Amino acid sequence: MSNARTVLVIGGGAAGNAVTVLLRRAGLTVDLVEAKDDWNATAGSGITLQGNALRVLRELGVWKQVEASGFGFGSVGITAPDGTVLHVQDDLRTGGDDLPATVGMQRPQLQRILIDAVRDSGARVRLGTRAESLDQDADGVTVRFTDGTEGRYDLVIAADGLGSATRAAIGVPDRPEPTGMAIWRIAAPRPAGVTRTDLAYGGPAYIAGYCPTSDSTIYAYVVEANRDRAAIPADTYADEMRRLASAYGGCWPEITAHITDPAQVNYTWFDRMLVEGSWHRGRVVLIGDAAHCCPPTLAQGAALSLEDAWVLAQLLTGADTWDDALLQAFYERRISRVRPVVEASVQIGQWQLDGARDADVPGLMARTMTMLRELP
Repeated sequence: MSNARTVLVIGGGAAGNAVTVLLRRAGLTVDLVEAKDDWNATAGSGITLQGNALRVLRELGVWKQVEASGFGFGSVGITAPDGTVLHVQDDLRTGGDDLPATVGMQRPQLQRILIDAVRDSGARVRLGTRAESLDQDADGVTVRFTDGTEGRYDLVIAADGLGSATRAAIGVPDRPEPTGMAIWRIAAPRPAGVTRTDLAYGGPAYIAGYCPTSDSTIYAYVVEANRDRAAIPADTYADEMRRLASAYGGCWPEITAHITDPAQVNYTWFDRMLVEGSWHRGRVVLIGDAAHCCPPTLAQGAALSLEDAWVLAQLLTGADTWDDALLQAFYERRISRVRPVVEASVQIGQWQLDGARDADVPGLMARTMTMLRELP
């Protein structure tokens, strides 16, 4: 394979940052464009990274930073709404026995670690910039950018997320669809007794949970039926989340006391999407949330995106020819893994919506996570 090939990565989230680092490591010329001026360095509260995500982060060379910045643990607790612990289950080490089962961390901290890795890789980065048009031929893609410049690339990797403009531009009709649930999230100080994720099913919310993200922080969340965003004034976000969270016991009263600033509360609908058939059109290929998304009931969104980056980089750096067959092989390798995760994530939420709270949630989780122990 010639290292003279050039790649454009559109989007600087987990998938885009990861594939940029891996391709640069192989000596390819990579441009990364990100629409946000701040590279999304401050957005979000917390993120749960299971072993298969940690495995890719280790391949990127950032595992030590992640380990130092986050909070590792190996079990999940199921509680009653009053805080009574009903069951504690050891998590599967989906990244292998030499990595923790799970690491929780602040999402902005993970993004900053990945940003530093991209900067160190020598990739050319332009912030506040979008791809305005893509003109393909048999040999490559000519891209015009919103800053008025133009570039020519052998391949374009679209990692521009759930609302991917690139996906629409290349004629892929799929769009995210709401599942019927929504989540309220906030970062808060860590109560001394919180050393793992605990989940309460029932009460005024479908799910109330929290995850330690460092020695001093957690992120907490409550899940309810989705509501019209326009009907919820932004300045009431803290009131709305506190109203739901105040019904829960155990560590929740201490957490709820910190739900005071509406600007620190995030409200998001659960969405699902899975592009079927192929994830590319010509020399433009979708990865991460641009190709698939699932509700966070299995905490696999970022992990699947990171795996996409790892697998695509392996295929590109190991091939002499970048053609339709190679990009279709990427899809075929990933779809058998992504589809069951998306379907299981949606099913777990649907059982909650249907009121089937005694359904086989633990069993479905275990079967899905067991599959993820295998290399992607």
